Amino acid sequence: MRLRALAPGKVNLGLVLGPVRADGRHELVTAIESVSLADELTLSTGPEITADQVECAAVDGRNLVEDALAALRSAGWSASPVRIEITKRIPVAGGMAGGSADAAAALRMALVLGDVRRGEVSRIAASLGSDVPSQLVPGLVLATGGGEVIEPREPLGDHALVLLPLGSTLPAADVYARADALGLPLIDGELRSRGRELGRAMKRGARLGPEQLVNDLDRAAISLQPEVAEALRAARDVGAEHVFGSGSGPTVAGLFWGEDGVARAGVAARMLVDDYPDAVCVEPVGPDFGMPHPL
Repeated sequence: MRLRALAPGKVNLGLVLGPVRADGRHELVTAIESVSLADELTLSTGPEITADQVECAAVDGRNLVEDALAALRSAGWSASPVRIEITKRIPVAGGMAGGSADAAAALRMALVLGDVRRGEVSRIAASLGSDVPSQLVPGLVLATGGGEVIEPREPLGDHALVLLPLGSTLPAADVYARADALGLPLIDGELRSRGRELGRAMKRGARLGPEQLVNDLDRAAISLQPEVAEALRAARDVGAEHVFGSGSGPTVAGLFWGEDGVARAGVAARMLVDDYPDAVCVEPVGPDFGMPHPL
């Protein structure tokens, strides 16, 4: 058997940062949106495959998909051994949850193979990291807690984004540590207030405003990589109505509202490609985008 699944990356349309929890994660409230820039996973089974294998040339060391498979086996998953090959398109350590998206896609494939319950898959997703639960079913969600509490939301108004990957990595742990050093996390009351505002604004067909489209981690990312600030300016200079980093960065997003948003974001990407070779126009995607299909 062979299955193929797309693993869409994500952008954070707003991220409100709170204090550190007892488990070491930060409390946060964030609007997470899956987008059309996606990795591709191919799963194979057969008599020649005698143990689970993960192949991904773009990632050194252990892959989060390996952890997902190991967790499935520990939970009693008895499907035949699988080989998963990953074609990377999402920037590595770029703030778009590429590794988490790949792990979520592998879990969706496991559901297709059977012998595992959806509730168990959700539990495993939460155990793998704060970004994995939001990627299990692609779309728009409001994430709270440490990112593991997921509330699906209806799509916002028509829009597209230009993404500017910087060709460099920025470990999330470093960005959060710098945010703590800069005193950026809000106290609980402020976190709840801004979180409620973001949640109320996320209505079907709505346009988020400048008060919501703020990433509290941007200052920390810029202090570690000043090039992030240059990319934010570049995206605004080509017409983006709102600019922000995705997650912990360093990937930068510029948002274009309206039915012509795709066309305008596409023009922006072409204008920026000389300085940002990986500049790309992306659109929001929903659950069907990431569904596994037989090959």
